[in-house]
Amino acid sequence: MIASLRGIVIDKGLDYVVVECGGVGYHCHTTPAIVGSLERGSEAFVLTTLVVREDAQMLYAFTDSDQRQTFVALQKVSGVGARVALAIMSVLTPAELAAAVADGDAKTLQRAPGVGKRLAERMVVDLKGKLGALSSELSTPSAATNGSPQELSDSVRAQVEEALVGLGFTEAKAASTVSQVASRTEGAGLLEASSLLRAALSHLGGSK
Repeated sequence: MIASLRGIVIDKGLDYVVVECGGVGYHCHTTPAIVGSLERGSEAFVLTTLVVREDAQMLYAFTDSDQRQTFVALQKVSGVGARVALAIMSVLTPAELAAAVADGDAKTLQRAPGVGKRLAERMVVDLKGKLGALSSELSTPSAATNGSPQELSDSVRAQVEEALVGLGFTEAKAASTVSQVASRTEGAGLLEASSLLRAALSHLGGSK
């Protein structure tokens, strides 16, 4: 069981980081907010969970224990696998999730892609009293933007569409969602990819 990693971040995308430890690069799935908090070329310490499936062994990384506990707790709900759990955590922080469950706020839970009314109601019941101690707040640091807005916009658009397809959405749905979200966001050409992905996921969750 790989419980944690300490090493250099040698690569990262919208939903993963690669941490090199002892000459071995570990590909870890994670949320856009966590990706944004880790800098390429810098040392990082992450807590991990290994999810073993019939066709793959996948490592998930988090920067604090609340995030990891939330990820594990979510998968104990019938109908929530690792992919859906990560999608939920890409939209709601552990504290927001805990508050929604405590308040019986199924509508907030439905903001996450893959969470319909029935699953949200099941989450409220199954997670009641199990997330009370989770109070961490995630933050994504802002970053300076280089290059022209149009060049960045094209790059961001491609990255976000690829991430949405990886989460199970069709290419057409991913493209239309990114266009809708970007058109409503002032200065969309200057958005970070992680910010645009979070906005797209929230839009998809609210459009159900």
